[in-house]
Amino acid sequence: MSGFVIQYDRRTGDRIVTVFDGEDGPRRALLERLQLEKHRLDDAWEIVSLNSDSLATIQKTHSRYFTGRRLASSAA
Repeated sequence: MSGFVIQYDRRTGDRIVTVFDGEDGPRRALLERLQLEKHRLDDAWEIVSLNSDSLATIQKTHSRYFTGRRLASSAA
């Protein structure tokens, strides 16, 4: 199971996706989300952490986060 952090701009649909692979991926994703929320400057950006077997599954189950442009993505 992997963890994912999605930073989603509600105004434009743009997103930043960070992937946390490995056994502790979901925990690391949650901790990253909490840090990002603590320092968020713009409330229009939604920050979520999700757990799944793959990014493809997240794209199906949470498709609204994938309507705009991908601004960045990374594996952590």
